[in-house]
Amino acid sequence: MTTLNVELRVFYEARQQQIPAEVRQVMQRAGQELADSGQVDRALTVGDRAPRFRLPSATGQTVALDDLIAEGPVVLTFYRGTWCPYCNIALRALQQHHTDITARGARLVAVSPQIPDESLSLAEKHSLTFDVLSDIGSDTAKQYGLAFDLPDDLAAVYDKLGFDLQRVNDGHPRTLPLPATYVIDRESVIRWAFVNSDYTKRAEPSDIIAALDALS
Repeated sequence: MTTLNVELRVFYEARQQQIPAEVRQVMQRAGQELADSGQVDRALTVGDRAPRFRLPSATGQTVALDDLIAEGPVVLTFYRGTWCPYCNIALRALQQHHTDITARGARLVAVSPQIPDESLSLAEKHSLTFDVLSDIGSDTAKQYGLAFDLPDDLAAVYDKLGFDLQRVNDGHPRTLPLPATYVIDRESVIRWAFVNSDYTKRAEPSDIIAALDALS
């Protein structure tokens, strides 16, 4: 069975063939700068208390961490947006394992800086049965130590590619979260964490499930 990160790698290698060399250079330089910035080391990790949040869902509800952990552990995943193909692949993989997650009494929620309408179209497109939340302005991502600003040249590349982050992120086009996934226990303590500066790498669903099994 192909793992999520193998699938992502295959997609990445095919994608590289389609991207002009000068665009690849901008992306690679920005990725290296982010890796060198120490941002990953500043993100919350195992043993830290998970900051509370109250965020709107794609369907218009307000979802609060306090309410979620009152019912059981939480799998909290941060992604960049509908425009990011790696995010779409990762969210589809989580959907494929959603039953395994809920069978362990856990609740899965995904958070991005995009507006609820974008989250709704994403949820409908991929038939997502978990909550997709909007963190406009990335305030929650900042509390988790995940938010960073795109450099000018990469922001220009994203504009040229038609991602329209000005619109989808409601006037906050430059700020994105690092890809991250947390398993949070009922005391609001982070018990497992995946944080990576490389958006082509994501938490493996099997590792998330193993972390949930370790809670019990």
